[in-house]
Amino acid sequence: MDYVKAFIIGGILCLIGQILIDKTKLTPARILTGYVVCGVILGAIGLYQYLVDFAGAGATVPLTGFGFNLAKGVKQAVQKDGWIGIFTGGLTASAGGIAAAVFFALLAATIFKPKDK
Repeated sequence: MDYVKAFIIGGILCLIGQILIDKTKLTPARILTGYVVCGVILGAIGLYQYLVDFAGAGATVPLTGFGFNLAKGVKQAVQKDGWIGIFTGGLTASAGGIAAAVFFALLAATIFKPKDK
C-alpha cells in the first residue's frame, strides 16, 4: 500500500506541474522553482511533514521534497547553532543529494559523448 500512496501523491504533484505547463505561460524553470518554494513554505509551517508521513517517497522525491528538506535542515540548524543555522542548515541537509546529482551527471557525461546537431 505504501507504493500505491507514493505513486498517487507523486503523480498528483507531476500532474499539477503538467497542467501548469499546458495551461499557463509559466516557463518550466519557474514552475520548478515554484515547487521548491512551495516545499520550503509548507515545510516551514509544518504541513509538508504530514504529506511525507502519508506518501513517503511520493512526497520526498519531487522538487517540493527538496524544498521541504531545505526548510527542515534550516530549522534543525537554527535550533542547534542559532542564527548562523539560517545560512548553513539548508546546505548541510541537502549536501548528499546535491553531491549525488553532480556525481551522476559527471558519470553520464563521461560515458555518453554528446554530438552536435
